[in-house]
Amino acid sequence: MSPSTVNCYPLSVNFQINLSTYQPINLFLKINYQLLTMPLVAPSLLASDFLKLEEACNMVNESEADWFHLDVMDGRFVPNISFGIPVIEHIRKVAKKTCDVHLMIEEPEKLTEAFRKAGADQLIVHIETCRNLHSNIEQIKSLGMKAGVAINPHTPVEMLYDILEDIHHVCMMSVNPGFGGQSFIPHTLKKIRDLKHAIHERGLHVLIEIDGGVTLENAKSIVHAGADVLVAGNTVFKSADPKATIQRLKNISG
Repeated sequence: MSPSTVNCYPLSVNFQINLSTYQPINLFLKINYQLLTMPLVAPSLLASDFLKLEEACNMVNESEADWFHLDVMDGRFVPNISFGIPVIEHIRKVAKKTCDVHLMIEEPEKLTEAFRKAGADQLIVHIETCRNLHSNIEQIKSLGMKAGVAINPHTPVEMLYDILEDIHHVCMMSVNPGFGGQSFIPHTLKKIRDLKHAIHERGLHVLIEIDGGVTLENAKSIVHAGADVLVAGNTVFKSADPKATIQRLKNISG
């Protein structure tokens, strides 16, 4: 019998059985364990139809997605305005999964508590908007949320090194923030690899979340570079079958 492979998350088991000499005591079983990297998937509701927001939330609940990704824009830090606290409060009423709230706003510390009350489980602030980043992180954690830090495409990952041990995840922008539907910036792959190396070197378990331009075509290379979480907006909500698209993203291995 030729060797066969059975994928059994989180392990890939390769086994070989010699049927000609099969007996319980001399069954030859060769097992090769190879860890699979299967990403978390966080659909971005910014790309959904806001006239059918509850329907979109129910779809995410019923899918294999792991998080809701909620983009908050203020028109100052980024050249667009999206939604804020009242919308998140309503999303939270139906969302059954983690709400990952991404603040693309100036002075996030003034609204941290309000977003917690609105239902945020995880709160992401941009390194570019925080004058006292460590204080922002501590504030988020003191309110019972997991803290994430986002970086724009032009920001070196080295600027994160001193706070890696204090955060749950890094949200790496792979497009310029403010608008959906942009193309993935290829240089992001090197930034992912560099950050992953820094995380492993420190013995940490910080997740790398990629936000912007994630598609079914490039997701494998993104995960292979070291990404743990895929934020997908148009790729999910503009597809003919969003649940199936989420499943395909979820089943990608690095």
